[in-house]
Amino acid sequence: MKNKLIAPSLLSADFGNLQKDIEMLNNSQADWLHVDVMDGRFVPNISFGFPVMKTVQQHTKKFVDVHLMILEPEKYVEEFIDYGADLVSVHFEACTHLHRTIHLIQSKGAKAGVVLNPATPVLMLEDIIADVDLVLLMSVNPGFGGQKFIQNTYKKISETKDLILSNNSTALIQIDGGVNLDNASKLFEAGADVLVAGNAVFSSENPEKTIELLKI
Repeated sequence: MKNKLIAPSLLSADFGNLQKDIEMLNNSQADWLHVDVMDGRFVPNISFGFPVMKTVQQHTKKFVDVHLMILEPEKYVEEFIDYGADLVSVHFEACTHLHRTIHLIQSKGAKAGVVLNPATPVLMLEDIIADVDLVLLMSVNPGFGGQKFIQNTYKKISETKDLILSNNSTALIQIDGGVNLDNASKLFEAGADVLVAGNAVFSSENPEKTIELLKI
């Protein structure tokens, strides 16, 4: 059956009450918990690191999906896995030795993903697609929440799906940025497997209901 996985982004949660929001997600139909890690160098913002991961590890019952928007991610992937990451995704643009880093993540028992910025073409993944567990397509420019969805993402989903099939890859396709109730079903129909939703979930009056509706 086609995957329809929702991964609410902790970046949009209430930082003053993370435990409450994580427990809300535990009781919801959310499939994954998406954790955006930013270093202020690869992207023009700083989010959170290991102390927040410790809180996530203590309270979540969900699959933990860590998105590293950082330079030299290979220095930190093992520690994120130690702190409970089930999947670690690194940016193609930030990872000089991508093949080595993907296999390092997998050798530590986690799933490994590769991320593409909006301006990076899908064909750049041709030599790594058979090795990764997930391709994350950024549908906004990384670094900030609440941005407008980039329409070219639909074309990139199709190209990624073709690349996966032609290489007998089992990689899932994840979309991050500007996902909401207006485009979620279109993204799933286009071939996406996992949708990251931040503001759409945490800014809604009923986050649990919104997660349910995103999956329809």
